[in-house]
Amino acid sequence: MTAQPAESSQPAPLARRLGLADGVVIGVGSMLGAGVFAVFAPAAAAAGWWLLGGLGLAALVAYANATSTAQLAARYPTSGGAYVYGRERLGPWWGFAAGWSFVVGKTASCAAMALTFAAYAAPGAQRLVAALVVVALVAVNARGVTRTAQVTRVLVAATALVLVLVVVAAWQVPAAETQLGGGAPHGVHGVLQSAGLLFFAFAGYARVATLGEEVRNPRVTIPRAIQLALGIVVVVYAVVGFGALRALGADGLAGSTAPLADVVGAAGWPGGDVVVRVGAAAACGGALLGLVAGVGRTTLAMAREGDLPGPLAAVHPVHRVPARAEAVLGTVLVVLVLVADLRTAVGFSSFAVLTYYAVANLAALTQGPDDRRWPRGLQILGLVGCLTLAASLPLASVLAGSAVLVGGLVGRAVARAAVGHREPGA
Repeated sequence: MTAQPAESSQPAPLARRLGLADGVVIGVGSMLGAGVFAVFAPAAAAAGWWLLGGLGLAALVAYANATSTAQLAARYPTSGGAYVYGRERLGPWWGFAAGWSFVVGKTASCAAMALTFAAYAAPGAQRLVAALVVVALVAVNARGVTRTAQVTRVLVAATALVLVLVVVAAWQVPAAETQLGGGAPHGVHGVLQSAGLLFFAFAGYARVATLGEEVRNPRVTIPRAIQLALGIVVVVYAVVGFGALRALGADGLAGSTAPLADVVGAAGWPGGDVVVRVGAAAACGGALLGLVAGVGRTTLAMAREGDLPGPLAAVHPVHRVPARAEAVLGTVLVVLVLVADLRTAVGFSSFAVLTYYAVANLAALTQGPDDRRWPRGLQILGLVGCLTLAASLPLASVLAGSAVLVGGLVGRAVARAAVGHREPGA
């Protein structure tokens, strides 16, 4: 007789359907989300005109992190991102720390994106609309990753059009009405804080790495997609940020609750508020779509290794996506958007994501000459940058993030001890 159990026990693979253009679009869509429509105001409050310096610092740390992620993804082209990299390079506990940080941090970020979407699209019914958009986008993801890329492409195009209109409007404001120049109102700490806020807006540049199992020719495609997506968004943020400063001045930008809408208003464009609201909704929708896909794949990878419940490793037999993991994520998100506070979600997410990338940088540092594509100095820069930006966050965010990270590690230890599990090599 031919034995079948060994074959059936193997986890079903995901289909490789994403090319370079899809990867770039998913990365850009993940970054051009809530951040570009909201983050410049608090960044200006922290750093004044020096928010452009904060933007440069955030971009530098993001680039260092991106090179580490790309280098690791080329070696380990499978779903899970830094969870896999940490396990393979540093050990199971490091991998769990990265994966747990990603899942809980990005779940909070998903909630923040959904709430921001609803704040622009339907201010009077924010929580209900946020819950409905979560359900809708989880359903889109469940139909297959190519549909995710297709829908994201449409949303990115709509967002880009709105940002072009905002930049044009900014240059319609007479120069005499702007307040050019000025120092950082809170010194170096203010610049670092603005960098931390702006890094949250950049988060998503490595989203395609979490979809590594679905990328064609991943060793070439993933590094290229990450760098192209990050480069595009850095340019966009710099142009939009400078335009907003030029139009409103540092004080006006810092005091704005809808900065890009105010830029259009300063130019005297009728209906500008409506245009920006539509653009913000499209951007948040695109970012949330890619984010749900990334969290679902990391959950899948952790379930395969026994770090999350095994049933979450199921892959849909037709659409070849982790539909069960995404359904659970959607349920959690609906609860969060009905009860959570937006600012708390953003701060918690920032701390967790910086922890995730710190592990990725540390993992990349251990790679040898055969896998090395960038100098180790970039990984050191990324690691130090992540720790510095995490420390610059509000104390409540640091304490909450640390508590959840430690709680996850303790929970894993208890669960493993209960079943008598020993780590490889123990």
